[in-house]
Formats: sequence, C-alpha cells, structure tokens
Amino acid sequence: MNGSLLIHDATVITLDQSNSIFEGDVLVEGGRISAIGPSIKAKTDEIIDGRGRALLPGFVQTHVHLCQTLFRGAADDLSLIDWLRKRIWPMEAAHSEQSLYASARLGIAELIRGGTTCALTMETVHHTDAVFRAVEETGFRATVGKCMMDKGDDVPEGLSEKTEDSIKESLALLDRWHNQSDGRVRYCFAPRFAVSCTHELLEEVARLSRERGVMVHTHASENLDEIALVERETGQRNVAYLNSVGLAAPHVVLAHCVWIDESEMEILRSTGTHVAHCPSSNLKLSSGLARIADMLERGISVSLGADGAPCNNRLDMFTEMRTCALIQKSLRGPETLPALRVLRMATIDGARALGLDSEIGSIEAGKRADLMLIDLNKLHIAPVSDPVSAIVYSACASDVETVMIDGRVVMRDRKLLTMDEKEVISRAREEAARLSGVISQ
Repeated sequence: MNGSLLIHDATVITLDQSNSIFEGDVLVEGGRISAIGPSIKAKTDEIIDGRGRALLPGFVQTHVHLCQTLFRGAADDLSLIDWLRKRIWPMEAAHSEQSLYASARLGIAELIRGGTTCALTMETVHHTDAVFRAVEETGFRATVGKCMMDKGDDVPEGLSEKTEDSIKESLALLDRWHNQSDGRVRYCFAPRFAVSCTHELLEEVARLSRERGVMVHTHASENLDEIALVERETGQRNVAYLNSVGLAAPHVVLAHCVWIDESEMEILRSTGTHVAHCPSSNLKLSSGLARIADMLERGISVSLGADGAPCNNRLDMFTEMRTCALIQKSLRGPETLPALRVLRMATIDGARALGLDSEIGSIEAGKRADLMLIDLNKLHIAPVSDPVSAIVYSACASDVETVMIDGRVVMRDRKLLTMDEKEVISRAREEAARLSGVISQ
C-alpha cells in the first residue's frame, strides 16, 4: 500500500463534471485521492510543492502499439498498406521476447515522461507476456491485447496464425493477466483489423468479449485502400461490417475511423462504440482528416492516442491534443474544439472509453491517484492567462515534472523512478540493431 502525500498550492484542473479549476491542495492516501480543497491540513509522509505548477489527471491514450517503439524512424514515407506489408509486419514477425520487452519499456518510459499514465495498447501476435511484464514492473496502467491475425495477403509466417490458436492464446493471456496488480493491468481482445481477420474469428471475439466482460480493441476505416479491400471481401464498409459481426458496442474501441459515412456514424452513436483518434498518425500516413467535430456533435465517444512510434514518431499527448484541435479548426472554423474539450478527450473521455471513468481521468475524492504536475514557469508558456489553453496549445511533454500512478510516484523532477532511463535506451538500441540484422538476412 502506498503512503500519504499532499500536493500543496497547485493550480488544480479537475476535469470533473463541472470542469472545476482552483488553487489549492490534493491529498493522496492509500493510492487514492482522499480530499481536495483550497487548504488541507493533514499529516502526511510527503508534501510536494505545487506552486507554479498545474496538477491534472494523467493522460489516457486509447490507441498505442508498445511493440512498435523499436521501429521508430524505420517505416517513414509510406501509405498504410505498404507501411504494414513492407516494414511493420516483417519487423513484428522478427520480435523475440527480449526485443518486445525492450520495446515496451522504451514506450512506457516515453509515455510516463509525457504525462500519460494509462494506455490501451495492441501488441504483435507472439510474446505478449513480455509486454505485460513491462507494464507490471514499471507501475504503468495499461489494457494490453495480443494482436490476432488469421488471414491476409503478404502476412509473414511469424504473424500468420490459425483461428483456433489465436483464440486459445488470447484466452490464456486473459486468464493470466486480466485485473492483475489491483486492476492496474488488464487484458483485451485485439483483432488487428477486418483485412487480417476471418469472419469466424471476429464473431468469436464478439461472443467471448461479452461472455468474459473484457474490451475489444481494433482498427477501422483508417485508409481508403483498406476500406476498398473490406468492401470487396464482405460487401460492406468497415464499421457496418464490424457491426454485423457484433463488434460495435460500448466495450469496443475502434482506432481511427477516418473514412466513415453517415450511416456508420449512426452505428457508432447508437451502439455506444468508442473512437480512438490519432491525428499525427493519420497525417503522417496520409490517411485523411477524420471528422471528429461531426462525431462529437452526434454524441459519439472520441478519445486520443498517438498510435505507434513508426507512424508518429512520438508518443506525446501534447502533440496529439494540439494537432487534433488545429485540424478540426481548419475544417470547421476557429470556434471548433476549444482547448477544454480537447483536454477532456485526453483524460476523462479516454478513461470512459476504457470503462475506467469511475476510477481515473479526473481529480475527485475516491478516485485512483493517477496524476501529473506540469511546470508552468517556462518561456514558451508564460504568461498563463488560462491554464487549460496553456496546457493544450503551449505546453510540451518536457514540461511534465512529476507523475504518479495509483498514488505511487513514478517520475519525480523529470527522473524516472521505476526504470533506469539510460539502461532502457541502451537495451532498446541493442535489440533494434538485432531486429535489423534479422530482417536484412
């Protein structure tokens, strides 16, 4: 059990239902927020000086690939299908347990340093236990899924699997890891996308996810070529097809949804399916500009993610917030997506997509203490007339000073406490070099 801690005299941005902001204190006891207010008198194990800092809930990213962090910079300047077939799939197939562990640790370290305390992550086909170990050991919060792929053209032998084997291994991982570490580590089903999954697999995932009460994380409608492939094979557009197999529901997160029509928007709205928007990835792969403002107006749940390092190339929620807002303003006008709305997408809306909004995503008494302190005393932030605007439009990942998860401080004064940063980078370089050697053979 974690000890007690008082964060004193910070600008507290709660992201609660009233979007309350105040100057004051937050008390953390036993891993949870026990009190908030202008001035709290309590004897604690530690006091953190919050003067000149903004305190807010940790970011929740709803689409990342920790398995791909080692591929950063190795798959630039390609469209989605070529990016997958020529670069990403061969590299994922070459992963060993050691390289995947190094990749996950590198990604988690970057996420924590940028204020992300929770992520929904899709891994590769094999060695998923290594990612779970990395999450558990570093104190990170994540819902992790083994990638499922039982069909498709140009799929490397190392990624191709039989339907029954994919399901069997997924269930084994669920039994080993779901709700471990007091619920901080969770499992989800992660069929890659309709192009690489059989109808049988998708229907079984839909059934099992309901039966076992776990999430489903997949891609949908990211790219026009992908949509054409799905339509040619199924006679339906992506979201309509996923709905037909039972994969449109409140426990489902669909990454991207760049190219969806009005009928598909209605499916998302009526079923309560969540969309994970990845603006930087969509721009870099030239996938298109998702109609996020239109989705939000219809009541569709939209949150944010960085996607993987080889299509971004950073895992930085500050970049995603700013890029998201600027794109939608260019499409719909300057009043579209105010800073507060985007900040909610990065925090409480992400928590809601993961079914965790009663536990994280806002600063409220009783919730788990997943928090970050941002230093506002920076040239590129000053003067701060509106702290929310400062965070969304001016702040950078390097401005995050302190991060805690479940009340445990995992970064203090920019120093990671659950990992040796130099060792993480060294191991990542070694394993990336080994992967390059395997692929070039």
